[in-house]
Amino acid sequence: MTPTVTELLLARADDDSCGLRFEDRAWTWSSTVRTCAQYASLLESLRRPGPFHVGVLLGNVPEFAFLLGGAALSGAVVVGLNPTRRGAALARDARLADCQLIVTDSAHAELLDDLDLGTVELLVIDEPRWQALLAEHAGSAVDPVPATPDDLLVLVFTSGTGGEPKAVRCTHGKIAAPGRMLADRFGLTGDDVTYVSMPLFHSNALMAGWAVGLAAGAGIALRRRFSASGFLPDVRRFGATYANYVGKPLSHILATSERPDDHENPLRVVYGNEGNERDLARFAERFGCRVVDGFGSTEGGVAVARTPDTPPGALGRLPDGVAVLHPDTGKPCDLAEFSADGRLLNPDEAIGELVNTAGSGWFAGYYNAPEADAERMRDGMYWSGDLAYLDADGFCHFAGRSADWLRVDGENLGTAPIERILLRHPEIAEAAVYGIPDPRVGDQVMAALIATPEFDPATLGDFLAAQPDLGPKQWPRYVRLAAELPRTATFKVVKRRLASEGRETADPIWHRSTTHYSPVPDQAR
Repeated sequence: MTPTVTELLLARADDDSCGLRFEDRAWTWSSTVRTCAQYASLLESLRRPGPFHVGVLLGNVPEFAFLLGGAALSGAVVVGLNPTRRGAALARDARLADCQLIVTDSAHAELLDDLDLGTVELLVIDEPRWQALLAEHAGSAVDPVPATPDDLLVLVFTSGTGGEPKAVRCTHGKIAAPGRMLADRFGLTGDDVTYVSMPLFHSNALMAGWAVGLAAGAGIALRRRFSASGFLPDVRRFGATYANYVGKPLSHILATSERPDDHENPLRVVYGNEGNERDLARFAERFGCRVVDGFGSTEGGVAVARTPDTPPGALGRLPDGVAVLHPDTGKPCDLAEFSADGRLLNPDEAIGELVNTAGSGWFAGYYNAPEADAERMRDGMYWSGDLAYLDADGFCHFAGRSADWLRVDGENLGTAPIERILLRHPEIAEAAVYGIPDPRVGDQVMAALIATPEFDPATLGDFLAAQPDLGPKQWPRYVRLAAELPRTATFKVVKRRLASEGRETADPIWHRSTTHYSPVPDQAR
């Protein structure tokens, strides 16, 4: 039976073990639930007619957790506002989500100065007015409004890598069910501590971090903002046995100076998504823990779990009802065919879109975006926008986002396989592949790389020539040596910005002629 967040909270109401830790402060689970009830009473007192939506513009501070619990108990909906958004973009998000009020702190309040927010009320948690309002509701009873798994609890904005962010409807069940599933899968109990440093305004931290600790009755240790250098000291200080991640944090942690005692820590399991194969293995070996990388999205329409027999580079086997369909015909794609050296021979026939043919999965729609809903749900099926192909053994391989699809000299190419090959190079830490327009061939393949100081682009051609599974049209025509890649607050690369810049950048660019790379002079760009 699918739980609700309210049920998970009530199960902790009489639990006097440690439930929440932040810096040098700590709360038992019972005091955490009572504080959530206090927040619920305060929110109810501020409710006006219309959608009961509460914008939260905060880092990973205890107040964010109390607002999540308070929303569950009061029937409010938390709107996670991204603090990396600015000006009109931030105001647009708040208006789109119909926020009645926004709770923030003095560190973020200036982001709201001079914005057109209409009648939205602002509350700043480190100002006297908030403390006075909260004090009026001290001792409030734990008296939740009825909630079902289908009731809306949080609006989570997508990362916006492909356009303006959309507000994804996250129900009680969508948050609570993954929490319980992961807690059971990894055998987490009240003796464990979950470490949450990914931003709470994003689905990964909610479903794979906060909800996991809540479902397990484990302690939840919050970090205000992710820090690569602070990760291991935090794990040791809090006694963290479980941590979650999304995107590149593993790479950033691995880039810190290695010490011989790194494996001396309590960490048992690290779970997340979008980690690259090399980082998963290196992280597990260096820190002496198990690293499990899954596949999913904020929308929740498709999820793929990696099993022990999953080969390197694959996501896992597709669950029942999920298929790879051709985006034009809607028919199942052919199985991938490979050359003896592992190169995909039939990308046009094998690569398609991951589709939940059984329905919407956990996708409950976008808020105030009917056209986006219609794009995702077609003919009763959920179309994910993720490209993939299946091998003969039924394992699914990610090929990129549909927006990343390249058309090179009449052939469709996904970007993810090219990125995986580039990341095999020992001196390439990060790679982002995208297309730049070319009237002769459609797209030219361009790669932005973050590499070590020892990396010599002149030798890249030799390395790529030695990769048997790299097809001739997959070779990057241009290579950009970037100091950093543009990212969202959840560490996803904003490829559309890279593509729009093309060769118009101050970063060094190298050009390929046959299999040799040479620098492009500034005047030739």
